[in-house]
Amino acid sequence: MFPQHLFYLTSEQLCAYEWQAGTLSGGVCFVNNRGGIDDFMDYIESHHRAAPVYILTDLVEEDFQRTALPHVGGRAGRALLQRRLLQQYRETPFRHHQIQGRETAGRRDDIVLLSALTNPSSVLPWVEALEQMRMPLAGLYSTTLLSEELANKLGLGDEHVLLVTPQSAGWRQSYLQNGLLKFSRLTPAIDRDGNPVNIGAETAKTQQFLTSQRLMARGNVLHASVVATAADSVTLDAQCEDGAETEFHFMTLESVAQRFGLHTKGEQATALAQRLADPLLLALLAKRKPESHYTLGPWQRYFKLWRARLYLYASSALMTACCMVWTGINLWQQQLADNHSAQLAAETSQFDRRYRATMAEIPPRVTTTANMRAAVNVERMLTTQSATPFGMAALVSTALENSPQIRLLQLDWKVSVPASAPVPGQDQTQAVPISSLAAGIPHRAPQMLVLEAEILAQQDDYRNAVDSMNQFARALAQHPRLTVEIEKPPVDTRSSVKLAGNAGAQVTAPSHAKFTLNLVWKP
Repeated sequence: MFPQHLFYLTSEQLCAYEWQAGTLSGGVCFVNNRGGIDDFMDYIESHHRAAPVYILTDLVEEDFQRTALPHVGGRAGRALLQRRLLQQYRETPFRHHQIQGRETAGRRDDIVLLSALTNPSSVLPWVEALEQMRMPLAGLYSTTLLSEELANKLGLGDEHVLLVTPQSAGWRQSYLQNGLLKFSRLTPAIDRDGNPVNIGAETAKTQQFLTSQRLMARGNVLHASVVATAADSVTLDAQCEDGAETEFHFMTLESVAQRFGLHTKGEQATALAQRLADPLLLALLAKRKPESHYTLGPWQRYFKLWRARLYLYASSALMTACCMVWTGINLWQQQLADNHSAQLAAETSQFDRRYRATMAEIPPRVTTTANMRAAVNVERMLTTQSATPFGMAALVSTALENSPQIRLLQLDWKVSVPASAPVPGQDQTQAVPISSLAAGIPHRAPQMLVLEAEILAQQDDYRNAVDSMNQFARALAQHPRLTVEIEKPPVDTRSSVKLAGNAGAQVTAPSHAKFTLNLVWKP
């Protein structure tokens, strides 16, 4: 895993650490002056220029304000929060807000915790130095705002909790209500007279302030959880006495570090982890990597470029891996195809040998293979394309089924083939050759069918006879390759033909109207 820079910033100095593979190392400190900043830039020049930077602040000049704002969502709500932050903290660019729920009465406004680093001069020199070195600054964090994560990890689930931790700047007291940060104060570890600060007295002052600000009601019990070294626990236990509204709980710094799985490397980091909570908070920050507590604006641009570069590298590596897998699959498939081709070639060779052996046992052929193939093709054409009356008979049969009043009398079928001229020098007594079209070679020949039928209707009902014949002819003409011609209608109505008959005469033998149709089928 690539290394990361973790900087612990107080009002007097900045301590530089490195986090790599779950281990905290380093601990070089730089004083907050011009010379210290130059030394800090030299340190950055020689230690992982491309590694991201996380700054954890532990400053006295950190202000917290609780306010209620109308519950507005979307872009309008974000603009309202930014205006309120700018109105509350005009002199600093490092501002933060956290919505901690809604009020239970009235219009149910949002409860918002506003915080800011009110003395930006403690932060700006270090941030500008990183900007000058083009270091990817990932975020600016606060030990106070990080105390919510610490309390959650320690399992502090009481309603009113005061978390007390020893840090480089002094004793940090953070008040949490139902797991949410409400207030924090930093007291020096040594008073003006050079004596250690009485934690019990400072806790009482904090509780009195919380009661005056109505963050706690009288009668509520404040659970003060003190994290200290095992050597200091005896002294602190004597200073901190439980009362009607105060309960103290002590946790050794060693047990907390063991619970968090803190691993240090180097004398400075190991010695600091044995007496202060700074390495513990830095390790928590490195593992969690939350969004930056305080806004950085343009000072975060190199981190965005670093993150975009990292995403490009990751996507390139992923694409390379996918291409390698795809190439491997193609090579594997090619190997399978080559093996299959070799198997097919072997089978082909085997079949070829068997074919040659079989053909060697067969007697000599009567004719060539081409002639045999031509004979088979001719036989197929004779079977499928030779002229037969069954096709036209089937069409007539279908039409007769739909015309029950027509009775078939006679069919005269023939194939229409061109006349063959006699071969020069042929004897007159010899027959003329028949065209191959009659046998369907090379294609089917046209067919002709003369159909003679009669109409089973009343003797003098000529109109019905003509209509029945026309209906029958139209039924046959529906076939796209069939041409129907009326050669002899049941009643010849042409002007050139004489129409004669006897009206009302008694006919001894009944007769039916007859007609003749010429059908031509073309392939």
